[in-house]
Amino acid sequence: MHHVTDLLCELISIPSVNPMGRQVEGEIYLEGRMTEWLIKYFQSFDADCEAIEVLPGRANVLARYGHDPNKPILLWDVHQDTVPVEGMTIEPFRPKVAQGRVYGRGACDVKGSMAAMLWAFRRIVIERKSLPCNLVMSCSCDEEATALGIVDLISYWKPDVHKSRLLTTKPMGAVVAEPTDLDVVVAHRGVTRFKILTRGRACHSSDPKQGINAIYRMANVLQVIEDYADELTKSITPHPLCGGATLSVGRIEGGISVNVVPDQCEIEIDRRLIPGEDPKIAAEDIRKHLSARLDFEVEFEKPWIECCALTDADNEWLASRVLETMKNWDEEQSKLGSAKLCGKRRRLGVPYGTNASTLCEGGVPAIVFGPGSIAQAHTKDEFIEIAELEKGAEIYYRSVVA
Repeated sequence: MHHVTDLLCELISIPSVNPMGRQVEGEIYLEGRMTEWLIKYFQSFDADCEAIEVLPGRANVLARYGHDPNKPILLWDVHQDTVPVEGMTIEPFRPKVAQGRVYGRGACDVKGSMAAMLWAFRRIVIERKSLPCNLVMSCSCDEEATALGIVDLISYWKPDVHKSRLLTTKPMGAVVAEPTDLDVVVAHRGVTRFKILTRGRACHSSDPKQGINAIYRMANVLQVIEDYADELTKSITPHPLCGGATLSVGRIEGGISVNVVPDQCEIEIDRRLIPGEDPKIAAEDIRKHLSARLDFEVEFEKPWIECCALTDADNEWLASRVLETMKNWDEEQSKLGSAKLCGKRRRLGVPYGTNASTLCEGGVPAIVFGPGSIAQAHTKDEFIEIAELEKGAEIYYRSVVA
């Protein structure tokens, strides 16, 4: 069996960059090559697998071990895509192994966890382990931008949807692979993102009074939103694990030329949600707030992402399983005199989002767990510690088998 480090290096060398909504071309973009590789990988040890197209040229890949109708399904999910590579100071797709680390785009987020999960899944299949569940591994597309891969996946077990051959029953639970330092994330914030537009009337800049400046209007909108964002942190009680609700304006664009009064301006809103909040209600509240305070109309575009938060209300059993697995592993290693210990790990909440919240919204209790540190995700010299990568692979395996 290949070492998990070798597996990670092979994954890094296959670009699967999410264009993040940009109109770009090139072989480094999208998950097509990764999808092809995954199918061949699963077929190499006779795992039952399938690819399901979500968008043109973009697919979810599923593999399954066990078809016992009397056993529930446990889902392992990991995404295929990475963020772009602009600004990186290392070769993004030429993996480098040095100083106990693997470097490259996706080493941490999330091809490290993918390698660990694939390694564990292959070991289970090859050893023909008897499991208490049927195990399905999903390698979903488009996590980094609009999460359409996982949105598509949670439809597979609906009675009127016949997209998947391997996932026709709702899983009892899910483990979502992300870099968590081997801590167990049981709650995290959700998000909705959308554009707000102001309209004006264009004219020559030599006589601006003949027009209506959409950028000036947006300046008024921004002031109201800034005040609203400040009030939001005080009006909604923070969640004890993942903090409070927030709002941020991350992008603004308007005008076509400096000598033309702009007739349009747009901003992009990032609204982070705590468990219990509905993204649609959150967006509507912003709309009502602006309407009551402005003397002109603004337009709201349909959100391109709406993800509820991950709640810790129903995933305690799954978190306990993984934490107990690490504890037992450490006890075994201690008896052998090994220093390769996981150490004390925690249940925690985080401010960022993952596919787990969409699974949770689909009625599947979920946790987030994997090797690597979120501090290294998306960075210019992205890496993962090999020792932690190896531990992650072992814990994925043992948490199902033990």
